Amino acid sequence: MIKLYHAPSTACMAPHILLEELGIPFELVPVDKEKGELDTPAYRKLNPNGLMPVMTDGDLVLFETAAICQYLAETHPEGQLTPPLGSHERAHFLKWLSWLSTTLQQALILYFYPHRWADTPEAAAQVKRHAQARVMTLLEQLEAQLAGHGQPWLLGERYSLLDPYALMLCRWTRNFEGSKARDFSHIGPWLQRVLARPAVQRVFTREQLAQPWV
Repeated sequence: MIKLYHAPSTACMAPHILLEELGIPFELVPVDKEKGELDTPAYRKLNPNGLMPVMTDGDLVLFETAAICQYLAETHPEGQLTPPLGSHERAHFLKWLSWLSTTLQQALILYFYPHRWADTPEAAAQVKRHAQARVMTLLEQLEAQLAGHGQPWLLGERYSLLDPYALMLCRWTRNFEGSKARDFSHIGPWLQRVLARPAVQRVFTREQLAQPWV
């Protein structure tokens, strides 16, 4: 059985939603970050970076959110969460998946962990300010994507793994001072469409997340 090493309201959320969406039997393995479980030898054997998520499927051990999501979607093609190989839609899908994981997510990591890139509290505060400004600029790109095609989902007519992944990242802005992802005129309604999906509702309930959800 698939095991997802998990803590609520983290980067584990997107794989958690996909597992529910696809109806795959799985086990959630709790990981207590506050007690230092990410740094234990057992966890570092799964992910030497000491980060979440980690997923195992038999002998397969995967980390990195984008890789886990793509594996789940491609091993369960009946869910139709990725476009056909070789199509233009697939090319755009890969572009946005890369953008979410290496551009938007990394800007958010800078915002939440600025001390990793600064030697003083003042420098950390400056990193955080710049990271927030960068996130808002990137959200304008997401807004333009949704506005440009006028369809219900990030990629267009088709719901894909991009939608729960982007939902997870947009949710991380919910406590920003000033504008948040939900305040954009196209992102806000799109977030509500993703939230309305039964699989997403089940995950948010299971993770016991407080309102506002986004």
